[in-house]
Amino acid sequence: MHDYLTPVNDGLRMREAGPWAREKLDYVQRYIDLFEKAMRYRWQERNYIDLMAGLGKNCVRETGAVLLGSPLLALATRYPFTGHYFVDLDAANIEALRQRCTASALAASVHTMVGDCNAVVDQIVASLRPHEHRSLNLAFLDPEGLELQWATVAKLASIRRMDLILNYPEGSLNRFMKQASREATDTVVDRFFGDRRWREIYREWERSGRSPLHRPLIDLYKSKLASLGYVELRQGEEPLMRNVARRAPLYRLLFASKHPLGDRFWHEVTQRDLYGQRRLLDAG
Repeated sequence: MHDYLTPVNDGLRMREAGPWAREKLDYVQRYIDLFEKAMRYRWQERNYIDLMAGLGKNCVRETGAVLLGSPLLALATRYPFTGHYFVDLDAANIEALRQRCTASALAASVHTMVGDCNAVVDQIVASLRPHEHRSLNLAFLDPEGLELQWATVAKLASIRRMDLILNYPEGSLNRFMKQASREATDTVVDRFFGDRRWREIYREWERSGRSPLHRPLIDLYKSKLASLGYVELRQGEEPLMRNVARRAPLYRLLFASKHPLGDRFWHEVTQRDLYGQRRLLDAG
């Protein structure tokens, strides 16, 4: 049981991950640590929401290295949150995560839920609503593909103080956009963006061969976040994770806060990479 919260094989199931997961989790961990260190005395309640929480641990397939997943990073931070909401579609994943969480002194603050994040989000919002005047919240939205719907993001954003770290699934979008742009009915891509405006950007890109495609798509997504009250972030602060072997783009991390201080924190976190090197900006 003492191994449940450390990055070692504890005998429970783990999620298989590529080496790029280490980079993603490093950004998330450093933001969580900075967020909680700065905010622990300012807000009576601070909640962490992870809508695709997984098993709590990852095993890097190429090396066998064990990484703490985002839920356990939140539990292990030096200045902990007061509430934790962990969701996964797979009941077996939640059971393994719940077992790991029992080793934490904060176990009583953990709420685990099984279900589609796009449905379960209503329960989380209802739970947070009565206390939103005195709470600060951080949500990590990390789909494996295009599961996350814009409507879910908007529901979270209806909470007054809700910072977001979002996985923008560039690789999955590349696979689905061509076919989705030709469908008469709404597709997973339409639901991800929340409307069909992305189709105009994609068709213009097809006609002109203009590069890059994802810069205007990310700007569209960020403009929709701004319409929900989020501060418009600077371009280039969306770290890109690539497949190490093929160098193919996989996903970016987007950030949104309704307060300029959150922007400042994210700027600080994204100035360097996992190895302490100044990060080169990627145009998109």
